[in-house]
Amino acid sequence: MPSGPYRFLLKTLVLGVFSLVLFVNNQDGRAATPDRAGCTTQAAIQESGETAQPAQPAKTETKPEKKKKKKRFPPRGAIVVAPLPIVSPAIGAGIVPVLAYIFPFGKDDKVSPPSTIGAAGLITNNGSSGFALGANLFMKENRYAITSLYFHGNVNYNLYGEGVPAGDAGFKLPLDQTGQVFFGEALRRIPWQFFIGPRFWTGDSVVTLRPSSGETPVPPPDLGLHTTLRALGVRLMRDTRPNHFYPTTGMFTQFTADFFAKPLGSKYDFQSYRFTFNKYGSLRKNQVLAYNLFVCGTGGDPPFYGNCIYGTNNELRGYEAGRYLDRYMIATQLEYRLSLPKRFGLAAFGGVGEVVPGGKEIFRIDNLLPSVGGGPRFQLSTKYHVNLRADFARGKDSWTWSMGVGEAF
Repeated sequence: MPSGPYRFLLKTLVLGVFSLVLFVNNQDGRAATPDRAGCTTQAAIQESGETAQPAQPAKTETKPEKKKKKKRFPPRGAIVVAPLPIVSPAIGAGIVPVLAYIFPFGKDDKVSPPSTIGAAGLITNNGSSGFALGANLFMKENRYAITSLYFHGNVNYNLYGEGVPAGDAGFKLPLDQTGQVFFGEALRRIPWQFFIGPRFWTGDSVVTLRPSSGETPVPPPDLGLHTTLRALGVRLMRDTRPNHFYPTTGMFTQFTADFFAKPLGSKYDFQSYRFTFNKYGSLRKNQVLAYNLFVCGTGGDPPFYGNCIYGTNNELRGYEAGRYLDRYMIATQLEYRLSLPKRFGLAAFGGVGEVVPGGKEIFRIDNLLPSVGGGPRFQLSTKYHVNLRADFARGKDSWTWSMGVGEAF
């Protein structure tokens, strides 16, 4: 579904498609070779001053034409087939096979970021599996951005209950959620580098209980029932990062609001609000300090997986996704990134956050959920500075080890 474990899985698949594929563009410089050769030939003809031998220039001019016909496929972009390893405390360890194509949407558009279409699969050792199809298109000199995604599969995870006390108790209910989801979004650039536009979610799933032993929390009320969720929403974004994969300066700010409503065909009426703020600064040429703030709020009557879930989308690392969830959540973290010779790098991070039910309940110091950790980096692409990262993180009473492509935020 578009919230909870499905949101976490969708982002994992999308990052695999839209990050891994970019490093193959290191080969794009080869396409300029025939053009340079053509210019050299024309210059030689002009300097020779020969007019009595028209056959010689004619033969010379045909050579670049033959070379152009031998360009590798596809002529406007690049295709990549690659496996992405995944290690998640929520859904286990496995692999995400990726097939993607990156290309300029407009042939003469030199302003828009590259567009991507792709497909990805998922297989993990806890029984989770699925596939996703996605497209991320930028057009008209970066005036429009269109995103669409379809996912179908099943996710096995544990439910601990709502609130910090339930997560601390450690009693877990093993669940299997099977279903599909479609997401579409269209953004338009407006003044001051903002993008705004509508979005649409629709999906259905069935949550069932897996075999368990020992004491478990109370099962959710819609266990075993087919559930449809459908929403209209809006996204407002401002992005001044010069490089989306390894920002050294700039800011990224976004606010999303999704309204799930019965008149749209949704079983539940609720609202989901998300705010993200990232700030980046260079300490030295090879050192970056990155800051992240994430705020989540849920209104109405959501299913349990429609709440704010701690540990998803790297908010924060060191926790199993789904152990702590509630109506409201805040998480903030700081990360130091160091680039080393031979494509290697290191990162160290720390942060703190909390989930609360709202109402008279407010954020309390004794319920804070801290996170600290670090790990190595390796550049898959020197052109785009796309890193393969491994993070070792320690939470309140747990630790995690995870891998991914691109920075955590």
